[in-house]
Amino acid sequence: MLMPKRVKYRKTHSAPRIKGVAKRGFTLSFGEYGLKALEPRWITARQIEACRVTIVRYLRKKGKIWVRIFPDKAVTKHPAETRMGKGKGAPDHWVAVVRPGRILFEVEGLDLTSAKEAFTRAGHKLPIKTRFVSREN
Repeated sequence: MLMPKRVKYRKTHSAPRIKGVAKRGFTLSFGEYGLKALEPRWITARQIEACRVTIVRYLRKKGKIWVRIFPDKAVTKHPAETRMGKGKGAPDHWVAVVRPGRILFEVEGLDLTSAKEAFTRAGHKLPIKTRFVSREN
């Protein structure tokens, strides 16, 4: 599972909403094809890993994959059946804050149809709408 080795602060603020579009990471940098986010949402480390496994299994040792997002925000949670108060809960899981337009995954060394199918399968694992993008030649 993806998570930071160390962080400056254990518990981060939870923003009420994710505003605006991606200011960076919105163009293909490494591969020929990519998966772009169309909605703002927190993507958990488990969801990222599920997508990565899906893409890798479909590729079968062909091509190369890049994961362009990293879960660096801690989400805290109280234990079950705990009364209100008593401060903020302990860190429970890690999320990546994704804004619309962000490239989530990239691949190269594949043909168009297999890349499209791999990203379609990966997109089903995510809680947001996504779009397949390719590099213009």
